Amino acid sequence: MANPERYRVTLTTGGAVVMQGEWSIRETGERKFRSWIGSYGSTQGARIALAKQAADETWTELKAWPDGAA
Repeated sequence: MANPERYRVTLTTGGAVVMQGEWSIRETGERKFRSWIGSYGSTQGARIALAKQAADETWTELKAWPDGAA
């Protein structure tokens, strides 16, 4: 049986994961990504990323806020 698509939003500060959530629907992941920017974007050193899980179970980052944040 094929693995369903998964989308993950991760909030980090100072390189440490503070909060993370996963959803099977891309639109939900996109909505949470935008919501988390509004809710947590003012946190010092915050970085919020949306990623998609591939069939081989690796994650690929689709977008991050702020743009270009490493």
